[in-house]
Amino acid sequence: MSLSGLDLNLVLSLQALLEERNVTRAGQRVGLSQPAMSAALARLRRHFDDDLLSRVGRQYELTALGRALLDRTSTACDLLERVFSSRADFAPGSEEYEFTLLTSDYALTVFGAELARTVHAEAPGVRLRFQRPPVDVTEDTAPLLSTADGLLMPRGVISGFPAADLFSDRWAFLVAETNDEVGDQLTMDDLARLPWVIYQRAHDAPAARQLSMLGVEPRVEIFVDSFQALPFLVAGTRRIALVQQRLAELLHGVAAVRLMAPPYDAVPLQEALWWHPVHTHDAAHIWLRETAARVGAELAPSAPGRRAAGSPS
Repeated sequence: MSLSGLDLNLVLSLQALLEERNVTRAGQRVGLSQPAMSAALARLRRHFDDDLLSRVGRQYELTALGRALLDRTSTACDLLERVFSSRADFAPGSEEYEFTLLTSDYALTVFGAELARTVHAEAPGVRLRFQRPPVDVTEDTAPLLSTADGLLMPRGVISGFPAADLFSDRWAFLVAETNDEVGDQLTMDDLARLPWVIYQRAHDAPAARQLSMLGVEPRVEIFVDSFQALPFLVAGTRRIALVQQRLAELLHGVAAVRLMAPPYDAVPLQEALWWHPVHTHDAAHIWLRETAARVGAELAPSAPGRRAAGSPS
């Protein structure tokens, strides 16, 4: 359908009607009188050939199509707002601005803290809002990216969107200090025999796929929504966990665990900043991407003193 024949003002009216489920309140929200909003509702009903709102008793409820349009309309309004707020220039030292970045607690701890320090020093009026992405991030990536400025995620999980590399990392295993079933080095038999704690989303998909290709199907005992929780769920147990080396080094000493090298040549992790194409030529977003890439490149390498046991020197 061509947008040239549509009144895009109706998108705002549609969002207000679907969220408020009341013509009067929807009109107040977008600055229209009740007759004008009623006329907008009539136009929308003709366009969709659906009532959208149906009266049930003294209230209105959304029709099946209305419920389907609720999230889509919100996403469309967010995207339109970002399109029309795009900038031809951006002065970080004097601007008031807010960026929203979707990230796991791993990337927030390892990278986000350094990014925040740099932004504070170079652009004191810029705010960063870090939010955890939803579990279905790999299934609805486009709508998600349209409502944020970027997504921090390793390569190999999503594709089809522009991205900038930030930093690389290695994988290591956590084993309890009290676990005498594991010697000085992990073995493939250990990985197949011992119970696991794993991060419940797909961010480590390349590492998980590699294990499957090697014939190891982890016997998962605990799923957790936080990488930082892994050491505490391993300490004092028979469990093991796959963790990013940089994060493990930062968390050294918080729990009684050993950091051990994988008994196979684990595929490295390349963290990247992904964004929706609508941001590509926006001056503010270009500054954000360039700053993020610079901060990532300047991250210190993994400390030699904390190299995982059994790894090559």
